[in-house]
Amino acid sequence: MSAPILNRRDIEFFLYEMFDVESLTNREKYQDHDRTTFNGAIDTAQAIAEKYFMPIRQKVDANEPTFDGEKIHLIPEIKVGLDAVLEAGLSAPTSLYEDGGMQLPMVAASGALAYLSAVASTSLGYLSLTHANCNLIEAHGTKEQIEQWVKPMRAGRYAGTMAMTEPGAGSGLADLTTTATKDEKGNYRLTGNKIFISGGDHDLNENIIHLVLARIKGAPKGIKGISLFIVPKFLVNEDGSMGDNNEVALAGLFHKMGGRGHTSTALSFGEKDGAVAYLVGEEHKGLMYMFHMMNEARILVGTGAALTALTGFQYSLHYAKERPQGRLLSCKDPESPPVNIIEHPDVKRMLLTQKAYSEGAYALCLYGHQLADDEKTALTPEERAHASTVLNFLTPIIKSWPSEWGPKSNDLAIQVLGGHGYTNEHPVEMFYRDNRLNPIHEGTTGIQSLDLLCRKVPMKGFLGYKAFLSVIEETILTTESSDSLGPFSKALANAVINLRDVTDHVMAAANSADNNNPDLVFSNSVSYLNMFGHITIAWLWLRQADLATKALATEPHIDEQNFYQGKLQAMKYFFNSELPLTYTWGSLVKNIDSTSYDTQPDWL
Repeated sequence: MSAPILNRRDIEFFLYEMFDVESLTNREKYQDHDRTTFNGAIDTAQAIAEKYFMPIRQKVDANEPTFDGEKIHLIPEIKVGLDAVLEAGLSAPTSLYEDGGMQLPMVAASGALAYLSAVASTSLGYLSLTHANCNLIEAHGTKEQIEQWVKPMRAGRYAGTMAMTEPGAGSGLADLTTTATKDEKGNYRLTGNKIFISGGDHDLNENIIHLVLARIKGAPKGIKGISLFIVPKFLVNEDGSMGDNNEVALAGLFHKMGGRGHTSTALSFGEKDGAVAYLVGEEHKGLMYMFHMMNEARILVGTGAALTALTGFQYSLHYAKERPQGRLLSCKDPESPPVNIIEHPDVKRMLLTQKAYSEGAYALCLYGHQLADDEKTALTPEERAHASTVLNFLTPIIKSWPSEWGPKSNDLAIQVLGGHGYTNEHPVEMFYRDNRLNPIHEGTTGIQSLDLLCRKVPMKGFLGYKAFLSVIEETILTTESSDSLGPFSKALANAVINLRDVTDHVMAAANSADNNNPDLVFSNSVSYLNMFGHITIAWLWLRQADLATKALATEPHIDEQNFYQGKLQAMKYFFNSELPLTYTWGSLVKNIDSTSYDTQPDWL
């Protein structure tokens, strides 16, 4: 029997037990739904994943996109699969019915897309980026822009991207040089170069709609002078037919370590007269608008990382249960049959670690989706404001923790398979390569850590920081009296106390009248991100353990007992082996450890 893509029972646990998605059907937007429709969406996505993407998973990896001098070519099976997703309404499952969507809650949509994301994560990027592009234009564009660009994208005729990074700027958006010039008629012409544009060119759609950050000629320097423009690959005639090329040229196709189903391109804009560009919103507010798409993309990156880790865990678990090799130390009979490797303690350790990382990461992403939904559809203004505050604060962690620890989980999957894991006869090495991009794109881990510590923590008088810690402390209060969970509740409480102490010390140092060196004070920001992320995952595991404990008290049948015992065991592993690391990271931050900061380039 082949390895499952994912464990369906896990998805149902998260949706119906942990995040209680059925309760959302009380909201007007979701009143047409129930558990049957949610399961139906999952069934449809699973069927498409198994029929169209599972058979080509390794073919996509082995056959990178090619450029013949005129256009890019992908293997044709990718379009067939994407068309099936579009026809099923799964390209934008949270969109309204009238926009071609399923009008699903975001948590339910994430559950529905889990199988597709796990098996076709890179190929699915064409659709997910298009969906995010549409969401941004709907939020900040004009009615005319929505009619002209969003509707064809929602219908699958056009694709969408975001174009930020430049060869000389990288993550430093304040230094971008792409320029938009306004003519006497009020139109804009855009010139410049962008790199690492995911889905920047391909042959899947009639047109590609780029959202491009640029500086209007004469604009202030720095990020305050950045504007956002819609720049189509092809101009569109009044009757909706494709017009001339809009001076958007493919300048290069990157060959990647993984994620080969999704093109990564260098684009040149306006090499002659300038590409026709349409301003989104107001001038000089482009970065604020782009963050609408970036923050959505960051949650998608974290989710993709978690699901790639989950499918790697499932594959290595399946392999370990069927691969006989060696005997336990306690066995002294060389003629006894070998045991399946899952019986070896170190293999159990690696599998348990994968379970703790991958299921913890996915729980974090689903929590982010729940907050994003509550931000828009919760029943009271207070609930919506609270969700918005917590989501804004948590976004750097939602993006970074799965992205950092997901590849570590995939690395362990390779190790479980041993030499076989290092070959392309098994997909675990591909999972690792696919996942390794996630700590880099949509803001590297280092950038996310500075965003968390320097911006999100002190923002608005520590509003988001305090709001989220209050959420964690509510779980501590509900579990501290439990005979079985009380010690873990206490451990989490102590970790939060330490986090507060570390935060107070580093903020005091940053605000000290003697501080003229923020580079040193915040030089351990990644350690702070690791510490906060691990505490967040520990909280989510305590929540899962609380549900598992209550379920076990009902004496379910043996399969359910095993499922819930697995949740408890993963929680114990995380608390015993991972949570203690937060004290080491916290010490570096609190004491303003200068080891990295003091290192001189010539010493390396």
